[in-house]
Amino acid sequence: MNEIWTPRRLELVAHIAEMGPAFAARADAVDREAAFPHENYADLRDAGFLGLCIPESHGGLGGDFVAYALVSEELGRHCGSTALTFNMHTATTMLVGQIADDLDMTDEDRASHEERRTELWRGVVEDGKVHAQPFSEGRAPGETAGFAARAVPVDGGYLVSGRKVFASLSEVADLHNVTCMVEGDDRVRFLGIPADAEGVTIEGDWDPLGMRGTISKNLVFDEAFVPAGNEFLPPGGFDQMATRWPYFYATLSFTYLGIQRAVLDYTAHYLRGEGGPSERRDLPQKQHGWGQMRLAWERSQALTYRMLGEVGVDPTPEQVRRAWAATVTAMETAPEVASMAVRVCGGRSLLRPSALERMYRDARCGATMLPWSVEVTLARLGRAGLYDD
Repeated sequence: MNEIWTPRRLELVAHIAEMGPAFAARADAVDREAAFPHENYADLRDAGFLGLCIPESHGGLGGDFVAYALVSEELGRHCGSTALTFNMHTATTMLVGQIADDLDMTDEDRASHEERRTELWRGVVEDGKVHAQPFSEGRAPGETAGFAARAVPVDGGYLVSGRKVFASLSEVADLHNVTCMVEGDDRVRFLGIPADAEGVTIEGDWDPLGMRGTISKNLVFDEAFVPAGNEFLPPGGFDQMATRWPYFYATLSFTYLGIQRAVLDYTAHYLRGEGGPSERRDLPQKQHGWGQMRLAWERSQALTYRMLGEVGVDPTPEQVRRAWAATVTAMETAPEVASMAVRVCGGRSLLRPSALERMYRDARCGATMLPWSVEVTLARLGRAGLYDD
């Protein structure tokens, strides 16, 4: 088992905790206006957190997967939309870094990859570039087996055509790092499409139930040119990640663990009478509800942290199943805890701009998020151990 709370990780989380109250103060306006949290990202950029998972030798903060998970949990405690979009950005820097280091590559591919990720990291650290990671194509049930987006090799790069749905950071990212296929080749390509490339279109309105600040509109690519240097993994590298580093798909769940913490914070303030009409903590029925909330959160966090203690390349089948279980638990416990909080805090908690009303809506969004949605992951857990596959 890996040690989770190292001094460096504690330091990183403490820094986010210091920034958190400002994020929380802006969360209502972000939600109400369905506006991207630009001010939060400016703060994250100024503090170096856009480079959280970029090595210190390249100007980053040197965080690894576990550091990201703990930082994401703390971010989710203050602003769900900020935490969820931060995932899309940081996942790319981690994918080309720690995860890619564990993958098999030829010497030629390794050298080329080193050059390309160095430039990617430089753009983040020096220019403040933001990366998005739109994978979903709305093609259920095939979301985890191939992609419809197509890349055509041309001189100097590729022309990419296709459509990605629920593309978080759609109006903000400098690069959209998409998964796509080349005709006649079954290897997934991971290509960074410049947001200002000709043939890139953002379409659709954005007025969702929750996570409203993510601005997850649809992206359409019509022969958008991608320079060869923006192939951020060698062909087949993404496929190798999916089988050898599946923890990559659990990164969304840490936001929802943080939302559980936020709901507990809100409820504790309410029961202690902080900012409300009077104390409620002496009422047995309130204490019972509070105890249930604590139990649900403790179970979810304990399972997630056990998974984090095992994170690494080539997990055992049992460890992969535990990662599925941790993801489902985090996604399902968030709305469960929020629902209990509504019961404990009463009807006023449902009136806007109540923070709990916003958290309740944000919490309900996690179960549908691919590729490890609750439906997909439960289906796998339902077969695990019963069949040879």
